[in-house]
Amino acid sequence: MELTILMPCLNEAETLGICIKKAKGFLEKNNIDGEVLISDNGSSDDSVKIAESMGARVVNAPTRGYGGALITGCQKALGEYVIMGDADDSYDFENLMPFLEKLREGYDLVMGNRFKGGIEKGAMPWSHKYIGNPVLSSIGRLFFKSRIKDFHCGLRGYNRKRMLDLGLRTTGMEYASEMVVMSELAGYKIAEVPTTLKKDGRSRPPHLRSFHDGWRHLKFLLMYSPKWLFLYPGIILIIVGLIGGIILTIGQFAIGSVVFSIHTLLYCMIAIILGVNIVYFYTFTKLYAETSNFIPHDKGISKLVGFGEDKGVLAGFILAFIGLAASVASLVIWEKSGFSQMEPEKLMRLVLPAATMLEVGIETMFASFLMGILKIEFRGK
Repeated sequence: MELTILMPCLNEAETLGICIKKAKGFLEKNNIDGEVLISDNGSSDDSVKIAESMGARVVNAPTRGYGGALITGCQKALGEYVIMGDADDSYDFENLMPFLEKLREGYDLVMGNRFKGGIEKGAMPWSHKYIGNPVLSSIGRLFFKSRIKDFHCGLRGYNRKRMLDLGLRTTGMEYASEMVVMSELAGYKIAEVPTTLKKDGRSRPPHLRSFHDGWRHLKFLLMYSPKWLFLYPGIILIIVGLIGGIILTIGQFAIGSVVFSIHTLLYCMIAIILGVNIVYFYTFTKLYAETSNFIPHDKGISKLVGFGEDKGVLAGFILAFIGLAASVASLVIWEKSGFSQMEPEKLMRLVLPAATMLEVGIETMFASFLMGILKIEFRGK
């Protein structure tokens, strides 16, 4: 069988029939060997009866959620290719040839683009049309070097075997993002074709919850991109802290009437410590993600791991030793004053950087040992 038209379903009795009719009509009109598959997510209305009476195949999706229904549907589909779409009569199941043609050309994933194909007035809330979708799609393109303009279009096609190979696992609305992200990370061949969106035919509210599901999409994009979640913010904090710290260790400076002194220096040191911690989070996350097949292998992390715990421990020891030496020097300065009360300005420019180097050095030694432990598991995979 060449094609499965897959529809997730949860109480879609109002619109399911017309969607099945259009999908079956498409198959018959274009003489395509295919099926219409309904992945039911626990409907309590007549959805299942309607689907069976119209000749569609129905499978039970035990895991609740949009992603849960589509994962089950993909597993149970008989077609070489799958085109999925919502059963709310908002997508055009009569015009699926652009998707199938791209799949026949060898594309692994074919996304619909509603912004190119046309969005009927009232079909998409303004917050989704002008804020949610554009912002999340832009973040997806930035994080994963994707060319997809509409990350969340519900009408899309894919090569079933290739999609199963990805092992998609999210069960909620963020499944839409996971499919694109994992395809990009795996180097799949992806295309985008225009499609239309019209106002759905249901009288009840949609299952989608704007803020809740939007946050789940954003959280997913961040969690699957450790560089943007940890590495880049950590590096920025370190650079800002170092620049400010070097300037303020030498002496205070002013911008207009605002004077920056040791109090600002304290926050610069905190920025360095926090930045180093976040960068280590990146390293640990990447190692865990790869050993657990959370994300595909990255050659960059192999080079980082290749640095080895021995060199890391040595680097941390050197840094901690410098910090300790600077701490001793500050103690000597204090001793010369008879351990009496001193003006903070005279000593804190040395104490704060010394304490920071000592802390970062010790942390680097322990982080290197942890990296070595994770590397054992990493090699085991």
